[in-house]
Amino acid sequence: MQFRRIMSHVLEINDLESLAAYRLLWHSMLGETEGATFFQSLDWLELYWKHFGPQGSGDVEKLRVLIVHGPEKPIGILPLVVRRESKLIGFREWRTVRTLAYPLHDWGTSYSPLGPNPTATLLVALRHIQETPRDWDVLEFASVEEEHLDRGRTPRALEQVNLTAVDQVHDQAAQIDCRVGWEAYWASRTGKHRNNVRRTERKLAELGQVEYVRYRPEGSACGDDDPRWDLFDICVELSERSWQHQASFGTTMAHESVRDFLRDVHAAAVRQGAVDINLLYLDGRPVAFTYNYHLHGNVFGLRMGFDAELEIDGLGTTLMHRSIRDGFERGDALFDLGPSYLGPKRRWWNRLVTTRRYTHYPALAWKAQTVRFGRQVRSWLKPARLANRLPTASLSKAR
Repeated sequence: MQFRRIMSHVLEINDLESLAAYRLLWHSMLGETEGATFFQSLDWLELYWKHFGPQGSGDVEKLRVLIVHGPEKPIGILPLVVRRESKLIGFREWRTVRTLAYPLHDWGTSYSPLGPNPTATLLVALRHIQETPRDWDVLEFASVEEEHLDRGRTPRALEQVNLTAVDQVHDQAAQIDCRVGWEAYWASRTGKHRNNVRRTERKLAELGQVEYVRYRPEGSACGDDDPRWDLFDICVELSERSWQHQASFGTTMAHESVRDFLRDVHAAAVRQGAVDINLLYLDGRPVAFTYNYHLHGNVFGLRMGFDAELEIDGLGTTLMHRSIRDGFERGDALFDLGPSYLGPKRRWWNRLVTTRRYTHYPALAWKAQTVRFGRQVRSWLKPARLANRLPTASLSKAR
């Protein structure tokens, strides 16, 4: 497939101060982005840069936001960052590599260009990247949801501009397509699972009064932006008492490396009407939580947990059942349970999506080629989707 060349140009922005002037444009483009999530908002990018950029952890060293203009007006935005990552170049040797990538870093399931013309946006932005000095070792578009969102756009654009890319499976994510309706969804669950949900509900009711609370403010534009720090703190406290907090992988909301970041993001997400908190109480005591982001009917499960100290079975199951059903009743379109760790989610999902990773290794960049060789060797000896994966702050790591 050949893309028609259009009259266009790219404005590249490398600092948040200059980017602030384009907030309204960003908001407009986000509203026209298919399958948009809160992770594609400017609020997310600003706080991601604050906490992981040069003034934060230093893992992200440069901001590269490409605003693509058509003949008459902007047609899309491609947010990118140059991130320093430790990559395996063999089986034991690590090397620091500068990666030009989306500002997602496995926090969510998928990412894509913003705006109503993602194909043209990506193509023009890639030509701009080719024509500007290279400040990266590896170009990598990860978390590309191929089947429902990208539909081959990314690999075709890379091919069109002669940026040869290696295509690999990045991850898989469990999702609930709510457009089927509650009755059809619940009937599609196994009889064993439905019986188990009813049994856990009954047993919890025998222990005391069960109450389900959902807090989903509409945002500052609607005069509904109380951050409800009491509810946020309950989620943090429950995460500290969950079994995930003691696990050797991932991070909970209480983990030191992300605690302040998630708190700042919470305040911003409330203002945008993007926070979704679900709590289960037993005799007035909070016993389980799910903390989500939502945008335009798409809900993403950020963290969940329950009070493991109580040793009560079914807390998580009951909360999941109630929050999923309530989401159907509210008219949510999609509930993304997050990538990886699919076992516990198997009972709930009605679609499983695969995300892909497209990586371009410049031919004359020796550091990039050593990374490519290391990945290739490991892919021969291990399942490709497990190659070169590092423990990160991925949302699903704390499930």
